[in-house]
Amino acid sequence: MKSQCCARPRIASPARGLSLVEWGIGFLALLVWGVVYFRLQGFAAWLTVSVFGLDPASRLGSAVEFFLYDTPKVLLLLALVVFGVGVVRSFFTPERTRRLLAGRREAVGNVLAAGLGTVTPFCSCSAVPLFLGFVTAGVPLGVTFSFLISAPMVNEIAVVLLYGLLGWKVAALYVGTGLTVAIAAGWVIGRLRLESHVEDWVRAIRTGEGPAEEERTFRQRVFYGLDAVRDILGKVWIYVVAGIAVGAGIHGYVPEGVLAGIMGKGAWWSVPAAVAIGIPMYSNAAGIVPVVQALLEKGAALGTVLAFMMSVIALSLPEVVILRKVLKPRLIAVFVAVVGLGILLVGYLFNALL
Repeated sequence: MKSQCCARPRIASPARGLSLVEWGIGFLALLVWGVVYFRLQGFAAWLTVSVFGLDPASRLGSAVEFFLYDTPKVLLLLALVVFGVGVVRSFFTPERTRRLLAGRREAVGNVLAAGLGTVTPFCSCSAVPLFLGFVTAGVPLGVTFSFLISAPMVNEIAVVLLYGLLGWKVAALYVGTGLTVAIAAGWVIGRLRLESHVEDWVRAIRTGEGPAEEERTFRQRVFYGLDAVRDILGKVWIYVVAGIAVGAGIHGYVPEGVLAGIMGKGAWWSVPAAVAIGIPMYSNAAGIVPVVQALLEKGAALGTVLAFMMSVIALSLPEVVILRKVLKPRLIAVFVAVVGLGILLVGYLFNALL
């Protein structure tokens, strides 16, 4: 007979569905969201002219209108999409993700890992615990890297911002190329057989079965999505505002043609220079995408700007420092080189085709 102290306490589970009042509140919130979102541009123009007394054709007026329009627009888009992705994420706990990837053949595992990375709630800050969990659960090294590359780089924040600021074509290009880099880089690292370059203490760890998972009800998943909105927006709103402020400054004050000369298609060195500048930077999608928008508006080449963005998000110096706790220098160097080469190829490809 099991001891009473080991018995799991019974907790009254909430109703499986939402009440009529909760459905009504949700519908009303969505309606208000739509009305506000589609009236933002006119409201920003009115504030710029009537409240602040600025000429929208002037440098300051252009910058202020850019900031007043894009800031609430991006935050509204993030709130809606983060909620939807939060509901999806409620199906993917770390333990379930590990089980999905463990024992997969590498080619299939790389694709699955990169895809899971886009919808699971992990960022570069989670690199060490994720790496430990995956490796000790038997997930191949290359598959683990496909996940670690995809998770911070191709996330809902990046996709929402790119869609809201630059349109669905650029967002789709970013998702496609980001997944390709994650899959290819993980496959290459797996082929190099560098398992011996994982720190010895990591390879010595063995894990058993994880704790049992409780199935969530529909109502719990909805509230999980609402919690995700509160948590993620609470963390990234300052980066959104700061990034849009920088973008507004570039939009209003940087002369046409200056950035085109530095980050345009004509300079062969612009793509590697963008990657070299991006790697030491510490930012996330919320802070860097508004800057990307302003760079493109001033004539910078799409491939160069995408390479810059990918290097900032996927190869940031803080992530490399964190990974040093579990990887030996040679494997870190291979990781940076392979991912960096993939990003360079993306930059040159898009500059050549677009």
